[in-house]
Amino acid sequence: MRKLKLIWDFKGPNGIKIAEHHAIHLNEFIEAENYEDLSTGFEALNEFHAIAFLITPEDQMKPIRDALKPHRGQVYSQ
Repeated sequence: MRKLKLIWDFKGPNGIKIAEHHAIHLNEFIEAENYEDLSTGFEALNEFHAIAFLITPEDQMKPIRDALKPHRGQVYSQ
């Protein structure tokens, strides 16, 4: 099963802290909705651009995308 990475971009001097905080909310969503086999995290791309992300199997993507409205997505490769 192919996995997809849903991505939220945060830019500016506080982008890293905001992305880290957003990842906490993504984990809360997973727990509240009883999803399994999802993973989340955040990553600093540079000092002014960070991302929070959620990795999901493709067959679960649409309801998650519609509920959380990510900025973009891509095929996840490990």
